[in-house]
Amino acid sequence: MGFKLAVTTIVLGLCTSAALAGPIERACLKADRKAASRPLCNCVQQVADLTLSSGDQRLAATFFSDPHRAQVIRQSDNSGHEKFWKRYKQFGANAESYCRAVRS
Repeated sequence: MGFKLAVTTIVLGLCTSAALAGPIERACLKADRKAASRPLCNCVQQVADLTLSSGDQRLAATFFSDPHRAQVIRQSDNSGHEKFWKRYKQFGANAESYCRAVRS
């Protein structure tokens, strides 16, 4: 009985952490890039949580599956896209700096 409870607790913990992963982390892991790892994607998500709104995160997450979309947003004349791009660039610089140790 104790073993089943321990296994159930571990499984629920793993499911919960996967369910709580943010949009950047999920997209990062799903993109299946060579450098992507659970710790790195989690680190990038942590930086996103500190620097991007949930809407910004959802938009940025689409770049993993559609890199051309990032180019379209970057070149857009829409003022909202321009503001987003400034926040996104800052997020990228922060993530690169903060998550450097995780990549190594």
